[in-house]
Amino acid sequence: MKLILLGPPGAGKGTQAAQIVESFGIPQISTGDMLRAAVRAQTPMGLKAKEAMDAGALVTDAIVIGIVSERLQQEDCEKGFILDGFPRTLPQADALALTLSGLGKDLDAVVSLQVETTALVERLTGRRACRDCSRGFHVSFDPPAAEGICDSCGGELFQRGDDQEETIRNRMEVYHQQTAPLEDYYRQSGLLKVVDGMAPIAAVTQQVLDILKAI
Repeated sequence: MKLILLGPPGAGKGTQAAQIVESFGIPQISTGDMLRAAVRAQTPMGLKAKEAMDAGALVTDAIVIGIVSERLQQEDCEKGFILDGFPRTLPQADALALTLSGLGKDLDAVVSLQVETTALVERLTGRRACRDCSRGFHVSFDPPAAEGICDSCGGELFQRGDDQEETIRNRMEVYHQQTAPLEDYYRQSGLLKVVDGMAPIAAVTQQVLDILKAI
């Protein structure tokens, strides 16, 4: 199963990817996680990515395409993969098509999670992460037992710079300008599957799994 998860920031792509990983035994390839790891390590690529992420902009295609291309050639991707957060632009989609063609692989589906902007802002501004173990929380939906303290390790919880409301709204604008056109791109090839991301998490998961099992 080789697929892409589309959707704006906070749509639940990571949550649904975890369910797909469990059901199909394929790796989740999250460019966001890989970029944040590079930021924490303060690599040259990480420093460039951090500047863009903090501003709510997209990192350059060269950085992202290089990361993804190398990842798809690893052994655990032979039976399939989930691309979470890539492609984000039409040029990236074209580059992915070339990469997959070179590897002799084809996409099976592109699942798009549809969520209203107001709900996304609430989801993202409430996110908190532990500075020590990186565990995530949400002030409304998954709060820690003690405010500001990680349940797992007792570390300090903080709000990422790209989860500030102004930055989030900028990210939404960037998404609608550059990423939303991907729906038309994949609709034309018959790969696009639309899912109601406003439903409860379990219902969204069922929608996604039903689609994939029917392929």
